[in-house]
Amino acid sequence: MFYSLERSISRAVSQYLLRQFEVEIPVVAEQPKQTSFGEVALPVAFQLARQLKKAPKAIAEQLATDLSGQIEGVAALEVANGYLNVRFDRGWYARQILTGHDQDTQEFSTAKTIVEHTNINPNKAAHIGHLRNAILGDTFVRMMKAMGTRVEVQNYIDNTGVQVADVVAAFHFLEKKSAAEVLELTRQPRFDYLCWDLYAKISQLEDGKQWRAETLHEIEAGVGPLSDMGHVVADAIVECHLNTMLRLGIEYDVLPRESEILHLKFWSNCFEQLKEKKAIYLETEGKNKGCWVMPGSAFRENAGEEDSKVIVRSNGIVTYVGKDIAYQLWKFGLLGKDFYYRESRTYPSGHRCYVSQSTPEGAEPVQFGAGSSVYNVIDSRQSYLQDVVAAGLRALGYNEQADRSIHFSYEMVALSPRTCTELGIELSEEDAARAYVEVSGRKGLGVKADDLIDTLTERARAEVDSRHAEKPEASRAIVAHQIAVCALRYFMLKFTRTTVIAFDLQEALSFTGETGPYVQYAAVRASKILGKIAERGETMPDFRAVLSREVFARVLENEDLWQLLLDISRLDVVLRSAVQSGEPASLAKYAYQLAQAFSRFYADFRVLDETDEARRTVLLWMTKYFAAQLEKTLATLGIPVPEYM
Repeated sequence: MFYSLERSISRAVSQYLLRQFEVEIPVVAEQPKQTSFGEVALPVAFQLARQLKKAPKAIAEQLATDLSGQIEGVAALEVANGYLNVRFDRGWYARQILTGHDQDTQEFSTAKTIVEHTNINPNKAAHIGHLRNAILGDTFVRMMKAMGTRVEVQNYIDNTGVQVADVVAAFHFLEKKSAAEVLELTRQPRFDYLCWDLYAKISQLEDGKQWRAETLHEIEAGVGPLSDMGHVVADAIVECHLNTMLRLGIEYDVLPRESEILHLKFWSNCFEQLKEKKAIYLETEGKNKGCWVMPGSAFRENAGEEDSKVIVRSNGIVTYVGKDIAYQLWKFGLLGKDFYYRESRTYPSGHRCYVSQSTPEGAEPVQFGAGSSVYNVIDSRQSYLQDVVAAGLRALGYNEQADRSIHFSYEMVALSPRTCTELGIELSEEDAARAYVEVSGRKGLGVKADDLIDTLTERARAEVDSRHAEKPEASRAIVAHQIAVCALRYFMLKFTRTTVIAFDLQEALSFTGETGPYVQYAAVRASKILGKIAERGETMPDFRAVLSREVFARVLENEDLWQLLLDISRLDVVLRSAVQSGEPASLAKYAYQLAQAFSRFYADFRVLDETDEARRTVLLWMTKYFAAQLEKTLATLGIPVPEYM
């Protein structure tokens, strides 16, 4: 609601300036330094001072005089230090919220935004680092959808890469397994855990490099027993990953696979375009002799020859970044080619997820890609490769698309030493003294995502059991899972993307402080207050019928209540800012502030015991609004609200 009125005020001032002075400038709204100055401050007089050759104070005073009483929802316009300060009409504002007139903040568009996230190599179980990627991506998708943006969620599957080749080589050369025998193993629980151990094992062997090269060649060719085994391994691991992510409420629209990029000649098409535009060249000497390379000057300032990036190796194998350029062209609908698709799964929500395939047999008539903007959720260590991909688009003349190709980067996830100890990870004295401990998949040091979720759920269950032993076991299990999901997602989201996270089990699950369960508990408590109305045999008032603008105005003369209402109603402003900055941490921070605001409200106002009928009704309505806004904020963060805690 706050953004709606703020936008109306800016629009009214802009129209006045155009009418009165024939000046067309953007009118920016700011938050005053002190609440006593009102709800919005407009620095527009400073913008106009030089142009109108008047002092800012004089301009602001003219604006206040001429616009007084002209803007709906505004009670007063005041001048302070050259600023035009705006005071909302409190009764009007609350009534607008009550009647649902604050729902116009969504700006629906036919343009489609593509968000690619998760993208785990299908060679072993997902780990804690993958969870940050998936949770950030999923939350950003939820934020944009809450703003009315049309979003397509992609999870790219690198099923022909070196990591898959490592595991296939381990099964073939170490375990002496056939593709049929590996297929049998996929039917066992925790197949992804088995592959985790094999990957760590072969990564330590000197022969592993030779075995990998042989395996990778056959997988990329798409023929032979090792290629068959590669499909078995990758397909099974993808299912494991999808199941893991679903535990956190994460779903996808489409799973484009690297094998189809090769088999459907996506890369061949892209390769010809790059050669035609002279974006790459064949190196004839030096260490890159026989390779097709992109000059470093295309993506780095002051780059030399040594900065050139190999796109196709001398043996004819295209590098990861080459395939990614082709994939990025497809995302923008610039390749002139498309995948065929079949259904991968239907989620419990009813949402269908599709996977690419290379032939039309059994394909469904669905289309993906051709987005107007693309966000690639990839860790910050891949910034260089993302620059190369964008340079590839520019070299082909697609400058606008390169500008709308956004690297949604983030830093790594480590573990606190305390959490390592709790999870049974042995640490050296040196590591135990560190602020955080880095994990490594190749070394087998890390926390599997499912293990982490299981541990969080078990600890949450112990807390739920101690508080609500009388509740049915199935109900307690659901609540424990909801708390675990909340603890994990909130911890991953509360830090800015540029911050290295040291995940700590105890901190994540705490019911006090800036944690998910604290915010979750505020939402549960708000609903509990409302539930007591029925327990007392009362019925909830008809708020629309009894809460008039005048009643609201009288009750909201209380400054504390008014400031609380403003806090609750700022979700639209925070959400818009979080989307524009690409920073889900802003929304997580707001959720915590909202929970703190409710705690103040709960402590300062005895809602059910209030004797003034009008005031009690307003307090009940505010409690309901608190609950709704908390639930809406948490839902956008991907966090469920339990029945009890």
